[in-house]
Amino acid sequence: MTDEIFTGTFTQQEPIPEAAIAAAVEVMRSGRLHRYNLEPGELGEVGALEQEFAAQTGARYCVAVASGGYAMGTAMRALGIGPGDKVLSNAFTLAPVPGSIAAVGAEPVLVEVTEDLTLDLDDLAAKAETSGARALLLSHMRGHICDMEALTKICAAHNLTLIEDCAHTMGASWGDTPTGRFGAFGCFSTQTYKHINSGEGGLLISDDAELMARAILLSGSYMLYARHGAAPEAEVFDRVKYDTPNVSGRMDHLRAAILRPQLADLPRQAERWNALYRVLEAGLSGAPGIALTHRPDKEHFVASSFQLRLPEADAEAVASYVARCAARGVELKWFGAPEPHGFTSRYDSWRYAPTPVLPRTDRVLATLLDLRLPLTFSEDDCAQIARILRAEAEHLPRPLAAE
Repeated sequence: MTDEIFTGTFTQQEPIPEAAIAAAVEVMRSGRLHRYNLEPGELGEVGALEQEFAAQTGARYCVAVASGGYAMGTAMRALGIGPGDKVLSNAFTLAPVPGSIAAVGAEPVLVEVTEDLTLDLDDLAAKAETSGARALLLSHMRGHICDMEALTKICAAHNLTLIEDCAHTMGASWGDTPTGRFGAFGCFSTQTYKHINSGEGGLLISDDAELMARAILLSGSYMLYARHGAAPEAEVFDRVKYDTPNVSGRMDHLRAAILRPQLADLPRQAERWNALYRVLEAGLSGAPGIALTHRPDKEHFVASSFQLRLPEADAEAVASYVARCAARGVELKWFGAPEPHGFTSRYDSWRYAPTPVLPRTDRVLATLLDLRLPLTFSEDDCAQIARILRAEAEHLPRPLAAE
């Protein structure tokens, strides 16, 4: 029997919806792409997106910016984090997260990860006690959400300001609370591989009026903040406008026009992503040599990617497995690879940050594999991918049975 080959493309996203294309064309015909290029009394596409995203998340305020990384940097600058400060963050994340800390001159303090790919709360509590960190930049990496009640108690006990990186959790929640709503700021991305797609883009939410006023000024509002629709009152800006620098990174009307119809459709798209995830999960459940991530009942995730571990494999076996799956059309990213590759890097390659000793994270990353789940895949595609992953796992070395 010939081994089946998957012929789909792991980087092919769905087309931009027709309603978004029409809205974008209207913006281009107007020639008014800059967010503050508005008619008197007009809110514009960016302002409308901010209002709609604030309403969807339940936040009081929202500002749209150039990227998710810019949103994180803006949040830290608004909080006054800079040179000499320490910021706790996940050792398992993508490089823009520690990069945003380093970019404001602060020092990342990396925290261990669990086998369920969430922040190790015991290590967080220990490092909050000893590091002198002012803040925690929590990455909900690959859509995995830790126990947020327990985490916020640790933050309160150690006077840590919480910033949430929600690049992989737009539309997700812990219990009844959307991600991004547990701390001072929630930071979201609209980069192509995220849950809504404008190529690049970001959204920053908060309930704190002064922090959001600073964030809007930092985003590049000049003195045009009165043209925002999801912003604090003018008197809040009057308190901070003279000592908050302009670090321009605004979103434009073209990207906002592309995003608004996608945002309205996010609940339906989330159901589609999760259906694909469940097919893969079912197809790999119980497969020898493969370990899957436990998802708690309170974790209402939106699965645009899938993770598995090969806990009994050494580095040579993992690399061989990745190569065999690639030969059959299944593209896996290995977070334990010794050198950075594409979007994937290990914490010891972020040499702008101190490299700690993280044995638990090392054990997890050493055998951690990841694949994207674009909505161009069908459930049948995911069933085939699971069959290939399962079949290739049969070639993994097995530990010797006990005598």
